[in-house]
Amino acid sequence: MTYPDDPVPNLCEDQADLFAAAAAGYDRYRPGVPAEAARLLADTLADLPDPTLLDLGTGTGQVPKALLKALPSLAHIEGVDWSRQMLDQARAALTPVLGSCTLSLIQTSADVYAPLAPLPGEEWWTPDLITCCRAFHWMSGPDVLAMAHRIAAPQASLAIMGDGSLWTYEADWTGALRDLIQSYLGPGRRASVLGDYPKPIRPFQEELADSAWRDVSEHRFPLTRSWTPESVLGYLRTTSFAGADLFADRHAAFEAEARALLDDLADGGSLLEETEFTVLLARRPAGAR
Repeated sequence: MTYPDDPVPNLCEDQADLFAAAAAGYDRYRPGVPAEAARLLADTLADLPDPTLLDLGTGTGQVPKALLKALPSLAHIEGVDWSRQMLDQARAALTPVLGSCTLSLIQTSADVYAPLAPLPGEEWWTPDLITCCRAFHWMSGPDVLAMAHRIAAPQASLAIMGDGSLWTYEADWTGALRDLIQSYLGPGRRASVLGDYPKPIRPFQEELADSAWRDVSEHRFPLTRSWTPESVLGYLRTTSFAGADLFADRHAAFEAEARALLDDLADGGSLLEETEFTVLLARRPAGAR
């Protein structure tokens, strides 16, 4: 499983701005976590009295939001992201649905994240579930998995999730859209200001196999999404391969041409995407180090 939806590993602090401009539109235009996948995650926590979640690369909080709906007994959420703007959006989205669940949002890299030291008389917080959705490719996989092993509860599960992007999805309309993007930005796939997307990316299964989290099951959830031309344009503004900053003063011209193209290709106003949302659900064998 490799889902290069804005791919470049080892995000550094100067690159956090890549997500700042996208934050406002991310929650509106990026697809959320399917309910079936959220129920799978909830099942890993079903027997725990006060289950806790650590969500790495939380963005606007799509994973916690879906899990809260599937598991109202969730007791605590810790969300980690580089972008303050993303975390602000996450707080706004999650606060109305938290109920009795507590929320901490930490602005840092998942590679170096560590729980805050407990107050006197309190125990260290250990997550029961660690998730990373559409963000693992931005991270140093070995460092993240080693960190997760250090801090997770003994029975914890770890889930790496994703479903590709409209760049990687193969259809007549996405192919025509890619051609148009490349006519403006060049033949490669851009990764925002970082240049072109660097291939290859090591499959996530290999990263897990070389870590303590090597007991892995793969779960695939087929999806049909219906896009409108307007929602496609909104989505593109949140990506690193077609964000507005890449086009500079040509962005308005690109959007006008893209809108005309998508209007022409839409069947009754809809553009269909047939895809799969994949969850790699990992645990540590007894005695794993």
